Amino acid sequence: MDKDVRQELQSLPKGLAEDVARNLVMVANLIDEEPEKAYEYSRVALRLASRVAAVREAAGFAAYATQKYSEALAEFRAARRMTGTVELWPVMADCERGLGRPERALAMAGEPEVQKLDKAGQVEMRLVAAGARRDMDQLDAAIVTLQSPELASQSVQPWTARLRYAYADALLAAGREDEAREWFAKALEADKDGTTDASDRLAELDGVEFVDVMDALDGDAPHHEPEAGPRHESETEAATEAETGTENGTADAAGDREEPRPSGTDGTGTDGTDTEAGPSERSAE
Repeated sequence: MDKDVRQELQSLPKGLAEDVARNLVMVANLIDEEPEKAYEYSRVALRLASRVAAVREAAGFAAYATQKYSEALAEFRAARRMTGTVELWPVMADCERGLGRPERALAMAGEPEVQKLDKAGQVEMRLVAAGARRDMDQLDAAIVTLQSPELASQSVQPWTARLRYAYADALLAAGREDEAREWFAKALEADKDGTTDASDRLAELDGVEFVDVMDALDGDAPHHEPEAGPRHESETEAATEAETGTENGTADAAGDREEPRPSGTDGTGTDGTDTEAGPSERSAE
């Protein structure tokens, strides 16, 4: 757990602080893979210690991860009032986008609070502003918003892959496919942790289709009849006797064969016989 969070929890009784800490750790562990469960843990922590800024912030991020933007915005605002910091400003603006208010997000991008953000926060604010422009169908303005020294820099920072990816995606939306491909490639080059799907987007632009090998084998593998193994001596003798008996029986029956009776004369026949068909089998794809 972050040192600053531990320090905040020291204001609580020891047993309560430990309970809150356990719930906050679960929020951090689950928020990426199982956001709904993370949200549940955040609500428990919130009931236990709603006056701790770190708890309000964790509850805000858990709500944000589950797209509960109104709730997330309220928690972020509460945390900001408690701490007086501006680091949550970009995510608060993105909540406004999530609530269908991109114009408010753009207004926040022009507020003095943005100048107080560190470099990572300013890049995040730029991404939110570009997203708001796209929400308003202002594609060219979104592209211009993303054009910045951070985008042009050759150095790779934690935000580089996402910034290049957002720029490539905006270019593609504007119909500038060649430029988009170039920037998706640059995003992939900077994306060491796989935070974007730049490789998939590049493959899509190049017309490359990925096929699951196991699915292909299951669907296309030819079916072979099992090969008959060598007969044992007893089986060979039995087969020879059966063949001989069949030939003799056929010859004997040739002279004694009766004329066939019309069907139905004794209550049976082809018209009165029910034939049950077995279930048809289909090969699963």
